[in-house]
Parts: sequence; structure tokens; C-alpha cells
Amino acid sequence: MRDSNIFIDEAQLTVHAGKGGDGHVSFRREKFAPRGGPDGGDGGRGGDVVLIADRNRTTLREQKYKREIRAENGSDGSTRNKTGPAGVDSFVSIPVGTEVFDSSDPEGKSLCDLLTHGDKFKVAGGGRGGLGNSRFTTPTRQAPDFATQGRAGEKRELRLSLKLIADVALVGLPNAGKSTFLSSISSAQPRIAEYPFTTLVPALGVATFDDHRFVVADVPGLIKGANQGAGLGDRFLRHIERTHILLHLVDVGNALLEKRSILEEFNTIRNEISSYNSSLIDRARWIALNKVDLVTDRTQLNGIQQHLESLGFHVFRTSGATREGIDKLIMNLSRSLLERSS
Repeated sequence: MRDSNIFIDEAQLTVHAGKGGDGHVSFRREKFAPRGGPDGGDGGRGGDVVLIADRNRTTLREQKYKREIRAENGSDGSTRNKTGPAGVDSFVSIPVGTEVFDSSDPEGKSLCDLLTHGDKFKVAGGGRGGLGNSRFTTPTRQAPDFATQGRAGEKRELRLSLKLIADVALVGLPNAGKSTFLSSISSAQPRIAEYPFTTLVPALGVATFDDHRFVVADVPGLIKGANQGAGLGDRFLRHIERTHILLHLVDVGNALLEKRSILEEFNTIRNEISSYNSSLIDRARWIALNKVDLVTDRTQLNGIQQHLESLGFHVFRTSGATREGIDKLIMNLSRSLLERSS
């Protein structure tokens, strides 16, 4: 059984534009025009295949399971110079944020990137209709008895890649508390459990401060080597490319209890982000020292926060479980996003 709620962000799609209709061969046969000339009409143009960005779509599931799209063929021409009707275009709704590639292009260049609701892109053009025999009449050729066939429509093999569009992306090691954090700031209900890789697909939530609403994405946990394929992070790293702010959640509670190096874990994630795309590192200036409800002696925590702030990071202490520091962080994120848009 196919799960209608499964998140799919990659799909292959074969698109066929419609063939143009054939031109028609005919001659006028009217009572008072015994020497009527050719009157074969042209074929109609084949339908196009057009992609449309739809904000109501959140996954490429439909394209994953329906891998072939065909537009309608144009109709043949007919007598009395009538052009055949054009084929109906085929419109394919895909999520906003989908990038489209031609699978046959060895350079892998993007055909289009549909970033706004309603954006359209024609990925396959319909074939031109054939010409009827009336088109070939000349002073020296009064009765052409031939027409041309319609041309085939374009066929393309496409690769669709969805990159979520969010204002803030939560990044961190597995069990950093991202899912609990997301559920505490929004109505999202991501899966929460005490084991690594609870989050297997990105989750979205909407946070609100005053009248400002912004989208927060929970990206599956990263581990060392994620940019090279380790864990789940390599598949989902692309979902942080379009976010304005990367909020790095660090599990300081368990790290201090288990005497792990907080700075080492912090640097692991930064190295993975930088290795994947060095231009993203400037967006990762926000840090949430998370699960502080587990910390009894905060002396060491004070030193870590001061060190990170001295390096220019925005540092907050938070707990998704108790909501400590959450409101302050949301307020600052909201203000920063508004400043960017003004």
C-alpha cells in the first residue's frame, strides 16, 4: 500500500508532447463550382506539457508513481480548409521549490526552478500540424494532391528535485532535540523518540511572533561524513539551501552529563555544512544550546556560551521540553527575518 503521507523529494518523469495533426487532401465539389480547387486544411498543433508550481503540493509522490505524462495529439485537418483542433495541453502540478533537470544533459544543468506559486514552465512543446494540400497551390500547380504529416511532439526524460522553502532550518546531530523544539514552537507533530534518526524526512512547522509567521524546517540529523553519504543527512542537506537562517541545536544537557565535548559536536555539524556548500556557513550563525533543563551546574555552560558569542554567534539557551528560552529565541528569529525582508 502506498502511504499518501510519505515525503518524496526526488522523481523521474517522462513527458511526451502531442503530435501535430496531419494535413488533409481534398478538393471542392460544389454544384456551381465544377472546377473547384484544393481545400484540404492544416492539422492542429499538438499539446504541450507544462509544469506548474502549486503551494498545495508538498511532495513529489504523484510524479514518483505516475512516471509518464502525455499531452493530447492535434487533430487532422479537414475539408473546406478547416484546421484541426489543437491538442489539449497537459498541466502537471508540482510543489513550490522543485528544480527540474533534463536527465540526458551530461552537464546536469537546471531547466527551471519553480520558486513561486503559479510559476509555469513548458518542458515539452507540441509538434506543429501538417499542411493541407490547399497550401501548395501555385499558378503552375493548380491541383496538388498531397499534404504533409504533423510533426512529433518533444519527448524528454526529466529529473525532479524538491528543495523545501523555509525561513529557518533546524540542524544538528541526531537526538539534538530538533523534533521536540519544532513541536514546541508550532503545531507540527514530528515523530519524537529517544533514539537516533527518529526524523527520517524533513518536517515543517509555522512559528509566530506577534503578527509575523515564519516557516521552520526540521532536517533529519546529521553525522560526521554526512556530505559524503553517511547517515541520512546527505540526502536532505539540499533542503537547507533555501533557508535564510540555519539554527544549530546542540544537545548540551546530555553532552555535559556524558562528558562529551560540546564544541567538538558543534564543529562537526559546521564542517558538514561547509563541506556540502561553503556559502551556507554564513547563515549558520544561530545556536541553541538545547536541553538545558538537564543541566544542574551551568558554570561550564556559561563559559561555552561566552566563547561562542565572542566568535560572533547568536547564542540562546533553550529547552523544548520546558520551553525555557523558546519565546526569546523566536522573538529574535522573527526580528532578524523581518529585517532581511525590509
